[in-house]
Amino acid sequence: MIIALHHIQISIPKGSENEARSFYCGILGLTEIEKPKHLQTGGGLWLKLGELEIHLGAEHFDRRADTKAHLAYQVNDLNFWCHKLEQAGIEVIHPVKIDGMKRIQLKDPFFNKLEMLELV
Repeated sequence: MIIALHHIQISIPKGSENEARSFYCGILGLTEIEKPKHLQTGGGLWLKLGELEIHLGAEHFDRRADTKAHLAYQVNDLNFWCHKLEQAGIEVIHPVKIDGMKRIQLKDPFFNKLEMLELV
């Protein structure tokens, strides 16, 4: 039986940890947590959102292919996030409407897809 989602892992290019911190900790406001000592030499970083962990694994790649894979963050004020992201120069996409929610999509600096949604 599956009892919970423990963490999500997405990819960033090797050596881009500072840029990832700027986006995920600086713009999105997530908290960085210390990786286990034996994993620290591999690069990347780990983040905490409530009880969920988001692991940014450092890999060698040029660009992310378009994919439906994404993280979806539930927010209280989608308009605030639209403004904040646009002020940071991040393209905000308004996808197909779904009853009961307002949502936007964006890509992080490493072409990972993110979604922000507000239940209405």
